[in-house]
Amino acid sequence: MNIRCFQRNFSAALPPLVPLQLPSPMETHLWYIMPDEVKNSALLNQYSELLSSCERESVSRMSGDQLKKRALLARALVRTTIARYQTNCQMNPRSLRFRKNLYGKPEVEWRNEDNFSPPPLHFNISHTSTMIACGVTVNVPIGIDIEEKQRRTKNNIIAFAQRYFSPYEVKVLTAISDPEVQRQEFIKLWTLKEAYVKALGKGFSAVPFKTFTIRFRDTTMRNFHPPGSSVSEESDIVVESSEDPTNPANNWQCALLEVAGSHYGAICMEKDRIAGENAPMKLTVWKTVPFVEDVCVSGTDAVLVLGGIIEQ
Repeated sequence: MNIRCFQRNFSAALPPLVPLQLPSPMETHLWYIMPDEVKNSALLNQYSELLSSCERESVSRMSGDQLKKRALLARALVRTTIARYQTNCQMNPRSLRFRKNLYGKPEVEWRNEDNFSPPPLHFNISHTSTMIACGVTVNVPIGIDIEEKQRRTKNNIIAFAQRYFSPYEVKVLTAISDPEVQRQEFIKLWTLKEAYVKALGKGFSAVPFKTFTIRFRDTTMRNFHPPGSSVSEESDIVVESSEDPTNPANNWQCALLEVAGSHYGAICMEKDRIAGENAPMKLTVWKTVPFVEDVCVSGTDAVLVLGGIIEQ
């Protein structure tokens, strides 16, 4: 476990972020923060200073202190995460600008100046009431989603799945007799489907959940099996178009994780042609409180691979 601590003097200027090398091809860097663990009001005020005036106004309009805090932490996490990767110059998180693509997916709007070559970074963010995560890749789009393992649905699981999932996925869930196992498998599927749609960057209305199917496939036998069965680290996750089941979405690679023992996390990234068609996804995960502590938790019990071909 790699721990980096910083001097906790929040009345002075924040310390510079320790620069990091860019992720390698087919590598995802995943950073997450637990909002309940950030309680220092001076630190929160410092985070607020990182935001643009529009972002601060957006946060202030939210109702409830907890919503405001999570929105603030989400924006601060994105800014501090992106700023770590400026390898050719010192980048202040305050100076970053963002825009949205045609479908509303956030992107960095790099400044166009002499002697500045922006890194080919892609990022995506997801949050629950108890965790905020930001995923970063180089050259290829990424989508991530996190969901609480204890998430409850107001509706019956199967009725809800029939509304949003593909017939195959509904069949898999229906075959699970144990209600708790069924609920867990529903959350895993939902997490993967959200990550895939977010990776495409076209919005949920453009790619309804029913138009594609998530399948798990054993890499040795090359057989598909439902997520309710035993899924190991050697299980490939395949996204299959419902309109053409014979043509899996081969341009995308997905992974399913358990994070901090409390959340499911899904990562979906476009395959990098430079890395090769069958290159495994690489993953490095940090738990962070920006400017206070960064802990690399890859290879620990804090990050368990549930599906997908991953090198940690």
